[in-house]
Amino acid sequence: MALKPLRPCRHPGCPALTREGYCPQHKPSKAPRRGSAEYHGWYSLPVWTKDLRPAQLLREPFCRECAKRGVRTRATVVDHVTPHCGDWALFIDPANHQSLCKSCHDRKTAKEQAEERRKNRRI
Repeated sequence: MALKPLRPCRHPGCPALTREGYCPQHKPSKAPRRGSAEYHGWYSLPVWTKDLRPAQLLREPFCRECAKRGVRTRATVVDHVTPHCGDWALFIDPANHQSLCKSCHDRKTAKEQAEERRKNRRI
């Protein structure tokens, strides 16, 4: 796979060149702990709204889960196959993105949250 071209950092006024959208100095910080919601703001960053999300929906316009059942449903949500939990590299990795319909995404998210709650009860 070819490397992405260098582009200016997305932080206003920063002249640094990067392939990830933000230079290391301006890259959004990682969430301090697994249950933290600090990284939810990443979904409103231009790197997600203007680059990663639209590219994934163009690459895979139909729901991956519905397709497994032989149903063709337009995807409206870009999901992380492996939850990133504040890991920036996992958040922006296109190999970790999949297109889903809202119904399949909500079902997958509810299942992941239930598993997390069960795991936390055992600790």
